[in-house]
Amino acid sequence: MTHRVRGVIARGKGAPVEVTTILVPDPGPGEALVKIQACGVCHTDLHYREGGINDEFPFLLGHEAAGVVESVGADVTSVAPGDFVVLNWRAVCGNCRACRRGRPWYCFATHNAGQSMTLEDGTPLSPALGIGAFAEKTLVAAGQCTKVDPAASPAAAGLLGCGVMAGLGAALNTGNVGRGDSVAVIGCGGVGNAAVAGARLAGASRIIAVDLDDRKLEWARGLGATHTVNGGTEDVVKAIQELTGGNGADVVIEAVGRPETYRQAFYARDLAGTVVLVGVPTPEMKLELPLLDVFGRGGALKSSWYGDCLPERDFPLLIDLYLQGRLDLDAFVSETIPLDGVEEAFGRMERGEVLRSVVQF
Repeated sequence: MTHRVRGVIARGKGAPVEVTTILVPDPGPGEALVKIQACGVCHTDLHYREGGINDEFPFLLGHEAAGVVESVGADVTSVAPGDFVVLNWRAVCGNCRACRRGRPWYCFATHNAGQSMTLEDGTPLSPALGIGAFAEKTLVAAGQCTKVDPAASPAAAGLLGCGVMAGLGAALNTGNVGRGDSVAVIGCGGVGNAAVAGARLAGASRIIAVDLDDRKLEWARGLGATHTVNGGTEDVVKAIQELTGGNGADVVIEAVGRPETYRQAFYARDLAGTVVLVGVPTPEMKLELPLLDVFGRGGALKSSWYGDCLPERDFPLLIDLYLQGRLDLDAFVSETIPLDGVEEAFGRMERGEVLRSVVQF
């Protein structure tokens, strides 16, 4: 059986997205058909539209989603029809060298559905991050479905599928923020503010949010920042050092992905401190640092892939914390929009007017 549903596609580089009919097959072995309830509008979707990921147009956009499993293919035992799930783009294989070493969050052979979703004329679609959730239904590998408590709001829960998990994990997993640590977060969009929330959850004593936009800094205060620094009017490194007894922060999370902000992060950390890069740079960007400073300052320079998360471990835990009132995922939902509102939501995202716009079905 083939399912005819509405979905948002990007036909060509830079072209406005459009809502059209797509065809979704029934799940085959190892696959699951998911009825989408909510999907966040993420910068990664815009990167796809702009050709910044690859040129495999047309793309079926959307990946930060939650929904209900409608049916599963043969050999699927991890989820069943009726399960409320958050979708993830790192369905671990269990067999690669990272998985065999007990580090599945680094899995080098993550997998997606084997069958293609198509346009009505048979043109195969490239689903964003192997998900394609700006659609009423989508087909994914069963391992991309993580069962969580259905009491959670789909609009909030789905954000764990990408940006919010990336920020939370940058603090909790990659940065290993501990009780009493000082933390600075440079860049306070959705990912950066999630890192602020993660630092608060970890028990950091001082959380310094840095951005050029006072509105984003105010959002950061609401999510746990104890201090804010406007990088447009203050020397970022000096300000962070002054707020940490002249030493620098124990952990600095760079959520912008630019050489100039990475240099700020590098010099704003304490000796033997940690820098975590979670902002995504573009291919042409280069970084130059004195090698003596890299050696002399010690510590760790890390990159955070998807918050170094293991979805089956982290998503249910974070949803439980959300339902206990200890993690305010609702604060990241700036607005809910219909499926045909994605193009306009991209504009609001680029202008920094929202943390997340969320498509609700």
